[in-house]
Amino acid sequence: MAPRYCEIALPLPLRSLFTYAVPSKLESNELVGRRVVVPFRNRKMIGVGLAVTDHAPDVARVKEIAELLDPIPALPASLIELGRWVSKYYVAPIGETFRSLLPPEAEVRQEREYTLTEAGREYLAELVARGPANERELADFTALDITKDADGAVVFSRFRKVPAARDVVERLVRESYLTWNDIVVRRKERLQKIVAWKPEEAGAEEKSLNEKELRVRAALLEAGVPLPLSVLIVAASVTRGVIEKLAEQGRLILWDEPRAVEEDSWDTDYTAPSNVLNAEQAAALGQIRGWIDAQAFHVGLLHGVTGSGKTEVYLGAVEAAIAKGRSALVLVPEIALTLWMSRHVRARFGPGVAILHSALTDNERAREWWRVRRGEARIVVGTRSAVFAPLENLGLILVDEEQETSYKQEEAPRYNGRDTAVYRARLEGVPVVLGSATPSLESYHHARTGKYTLLELKTRVENRPLAQVRVVDLREEFRATHRASPISESLRAAIAARLESGTQAMILINRRGYSWFLICRGCGVSVQCQNCSIALTYHKKRARLECHYCGFTARIPKECPKCKQEYLYFVGDGAERVEESLREHFPQARIARLDRDTVRTKQEYQKVLGAFARREIDVLVGTQMVAKGHDFEFVTLVGVVGADLALGRPDFRAAEKTFQLLTQVAGRAGRGKLPGEVIVETYYPEHYAIECAVRQDYIAFYEKESHFRRMLHYPPYAALANVLIRSRSLENAIKWSRALESYFAPFEKEGIKVLGPAAAPLARLRQEYRFQFLLKAPKRSNLTRALSGCVEFCAKREIPETAVIVDVDPTSLS
Repeated sequence: MAPRYCEIALPLPLRSLFTYAVPSKLESNELVGRRVVVPFRNRKMIGVGLAVTDHAPDVARVKEIAELLDPIPALPASLIELGRWVSKYYVAPIGETFRSLLPPEAEVRQEREYTLTEAGREYLAELVARGPANERELADFTALDITKDADGAVVFSRFRKVPAARDVVERLVRESYLTWNDIVVRRKERLQKIVAWKPEEAGAEEKSLNEKELRVRAALLEAGVPLPLSVLIVAASVTRGVIEKLAEQGRLILWDEPRAVEEDSWDTDYTAPSNVLNAEQAAALGQIRGWIDAQAFHVGLLHGVTGSGKTEVYLGAVEAAIAKGRSALVLVPEIALTLWMSRHVRARFGPGVAILHSALTDNERAREWWRVRRGEARIVVGTRSAVFAPLENLGLILVDEEQETSYKQEEAPRYNGRDTAVYRARLEGVPVVLGSATPSLESYHHARTGKYTLLELKTRVENRPLAQVRVVDLREEFRATHRASPISESLRAAIAARLESGTQAMILINRRGYSWFLICRGCGVSVQCQNCSIALTYHKKRARLECHYCGFTARIPKECPKCKQEYLYFVGDGAERVEESLREHFPQARIARLDRDTVRTKQEYQKVLGAFARREIDVLVGTQMVAKGHDFEFVTLVGVVGADLALGRPDFRAAEKTFQLLTQVAGRAGRGKLPGEVIVETYYPEHYAIECAVRQDYIAFYEKESHFRRMLHYPPYAALANVLIRSRSLENAIKWSRALESYFAPFEKEGIKVLGPAAAPLARLRQEYRFQFLLKAPKRSNLTRALSGCVEFCAKREIPETAVIVDVDPTSLS
């Protein structure tokens, strides 16, 4: 007998699957990987089938699956296995894990249907007979009459004519005049008109067409492909009426297609990179092609200095995979780099490329996701969530800038996109290439020990020299000038030289806002966020103090909130202050700023970078958004303000992050034919992270940093996990922390070092008190067992699941 039950993952923060009965109208073997609608408590939910079974759950009544949504499985078998691994490895709720794998529910929506009960019919008949006596009865009559006229169930939007409709409908439900049921409704897909010139009319006499019609014909023939109506109107500079008239005459063919994702573009003069390789690039690509031909799992680390042409190696590898009839996945760490990388890939491979990142709308992401699932796109470029792209017949995975912490998800499931990509490659038996100018210590350690194969690009394309790096010791500058300034005299002089020569400069200051915080010089107290244990940042343009964690804002006080004195002082310089200072010193220069305060959408981001690429901006000031991936030919100066800001953070990766950021931003200078210069401002020029970054000596930094990691038992020499306990009640947070302390204590005998409980670096965040344990284990298996048991322990002690966050392989300890 065929299995009649199915295990469903629902998008809930729970660690269990739910078993539903398979109705007779459905085949159980159709359910695995498909999305289904199921009743859950008093509503309908969309889940995904993971397995079928003939064992009934131990409950009095098993609910049935209500509806099958997908004609084909949304998730192939390999992705189901990958999702189970992510849930287990990262100790994540399985429902939330599979929500990350599924497409956005843009093509469906949940509605509530209302039906008239027998009591409602009697009440409506009474109102008709005697007439409504007051406004309340009039509203009741209107709502009930709408339901009666529908001759069945109606959705809530039908009650829009009823005053205070929600209150009225909810009261009628409470009084049993209406009953309701949740349903799932498919949205109408947004379509666009596509226009083509009839082939038989392509050679028609031009004399029969007027000037506007000729422009339409020319635009279509020049494009060589059908065009969306909106694009054609702009290209031909005509109105919609002209095109409709040509269609009526039979000269055009019009049809509807799903609206495509707009191609990201910020450089209208974009040209595809040359595919001419130097000897190092050719050697690296040759090895990768060999792995693709072997169709076996292999991990390569492509370590190339900035400007060495890693992108061209990526494109050659993708080309090799496509030539074998297979698909390819390209991951980049940030949306900004997705826009840049997608231009290169589309220029080489055309429209068969799908783009997946969170800046797309749900509709756009759903369309791109299904293009991939149906096999219409064989190449995917995207951020970390694209690691779950439903590509079949996968041939290659590429992870650019593999060291970036943005590959780590900060909400459940807290997976690392890079490590998940490696496991997916193992699962599907394909090669994966990790690329970086500054690899993470973990990846480089694996390459050193033979777990990964190291591929190196030691020189820049066309043997262009690396930028010259100069350090400005701010201590010496202060002694000479006896004043602090947002930018040093040396950097100011270098900017002036670039403005005179007509080249461009980029200034990195990895701090948003105008000033870091506001402090009282009378009592020494800073103005704090009401929800978090952190000082508020001053934003001058908005005239507000803001928390960059919870979004809380406050007016600038005229006196200290604690001692009521007026001795308030702004401390530290942010990107907004640096921009203002440059405008004061260089009033004729064209200066712009690129950070999350000035650009919040991909269109704004493209606008700023487009203007910089067209040399409409002389000096670009920005946070780390400007540090990676960009390639501007006329940038000959990069200035780094506050290069040592990250070194004081309570994070064992502080030195590594500082070295990586400085090396990456230094690589933005001198990428064209003109030589580049980098000026690094710091109060700690003797720190090894800064010294190695100045020399752009990764090997020296690796040796120094790995020595400290080995001595202190941090990755890559130990497996690491962070367990965070949080609650709005300080008493509960302390009580639960002590309970977990007793649970973790026995594991110290197995070699797991447990640090904590201790207050988290951000001891209060979004009104929640936070304590943490840091677990270090020489063996991954021991750590996994301890963490899995921790979850079960919390369930037995009735510690809420949402109160305990387990972060495996954390990239931040705040």
